[in-house]
Amino acid sequence: MQDDLTSETSRPTSFTEPRWLLPLLDILLAVAAFGLAYFIRYELQILRPVNEFNRAPFDPYWPYVVMYVLLLLLSYQGSGLYKQVRGRSWLDEVSIIVNGVSSSTVLLMAVSFVIQPLVFSRLMIIYVAAITIVLLSLLRMVRRIIYARLRARGIGVRRVLVVGAGDVGKAVMRTMIARREFGYLPVGYLTEDSSQPQVDIGRIRALGTLDDLSEILQREALDTVIITLPWAFHDRILQMVRLCQDAGVDVQVVPDVFQLNLRQVQAENLDGIPLLYVNNFTTFPGINRLLKRAIDVGLIILIAPILVPVALLVALAIRLEGPGPILYAQRRVGENGRQFDILKFRSMVPNAHEILDQLVRQTGEDPRHPKIKNDPRVTRVGRVIRALSLDEIPNLINVLRGQMSLVGPRPPTPEEVALYEPWHLQRLSIMPGITGLWQINGRSDVPFDEMCLLDIYYIENWSIKLDAQILMMTIPRVLLRHGAY
Repeated sequence: MQDDLTSETSRPTSFTEPRWLLPLLDILLAVAAFGLAYFIRYELQILRPVNEFNRAPFDPYWPYVVMYVLLLLLSYQGSGLYKQVRGRSWLDEVSIIVNGVSSSTVLLMAVSFVIQPLVFSRLMIIYVAAITIVLLSLLRMVRRIIYARLRARGIGVRRVLVVGAGDVGKAVMRTMIARREFGYLPVGYLTEDSSQPQVDIGRIRALGTLDDLSEILQREALDTVIITLPWAFHDRILQMVRLCQDAGVDVQVVPDVFQLNLRQVQAENLDGIPLLYVNNFTTFPGINRLLKRAIDVGLIILIAPILVPVALLVALAIRLEGPGPILYAQRRVGENGRQFDILKFRSMVPNAHEILDQLVRQTGEDPRHPKIKNDPRVTRVGRVIRALSLDEIPNLINVLRGQMSLVGPRPPTPEEVALYEPWHLQRLSIMPGITGLWQINGRSDVPFDEMCLLDIYYIENWSIKLDAQILMMTIPRVLLRHGAY
């Protein structure tokens, strides 16, 4: 984790992909698709045999190769496939690829119908289309993996200043923190109201107010400024855009309408007039809750044969170490403020809670999320089971009781909630979880405000796919003991 912190406080290494590289790779793969299709059609003869009279060399197909490649490049250039758009999903790219291949294939078929060449296999062209889609889609997937690894090492990361600390500004910050693969590093933010407290949000520094933008552009090594102000600041926004342009810093503006949850907005068209339809989107309607619940219970049943023996060994180790209960119950705050007792294997001395306040004062830890390194209250067995998160196995009982989920925000204590600011309370709007985005982004090393941003991002963007990603990424984080103490 220390490497991650170092990379975030130092100037990231720049990396720019040559504009010609991706089109060139597409050309090579499209030509390779023709070669593979020819081999499948004339050598392997899949689906339909080729009699000796219809066999043909590859040479007559070269004009069609050139035509196909040119059609693809024109289609992809027009659809913006080669534009460097951060945040565009892989499925969006695949959709553009499929559309380009489909239109190019249809045009190629039309040309062959008009020309009526002696050598032309329509089945082979269908093979070409299918292989092109697979190869170009795989290329984008590999490219994304490479970019994600580079950005995780601080290469190609853009340093961002967020202007505005309202709901939209916080939404931008939590998205950049949760989706680091996009390559944005929020280094600081500006408030629109000078009366607002200048408080760092996790590792995102409070750098001042709107009046400080000019000085900050000179002082900080910024790549991008993202303005999230309401449109009532119209004149001020235009002024800040000019300042950024004069300083050679990219500037982006979030439209005022996105103060709504992005999933509430649906674009429609009325004979050329753009309409934004606002619906009553909720992240967890009844069907999603049932589905998430079914997955939780199903996974617990599936892993029970492995966890039960491990739990018995942990219980035996705690009992052999000395007196005190094996299980520890602590009052926590769950969904919509409902309180419950969370169950854990005891990893501290029996009177640990009584000396917590004294330790927090001594160490200067954030009382809203105190995580104390080298905590003197932790027992020898406790250090082992906390490092491997084995102390949380009894949390599964809370999941079966319907008080928690496998994935969700970590439940706080009532004392911690009493110290929350209003926006922090958003993380209590769904059922808490054993693991979450905070767990895979550093565990105990994540500051409290950053943890809240990650939790709110999860709530707004929940999906089965996101839960699956978090669960799979939790395993290596636990085994490698990232941020565990």
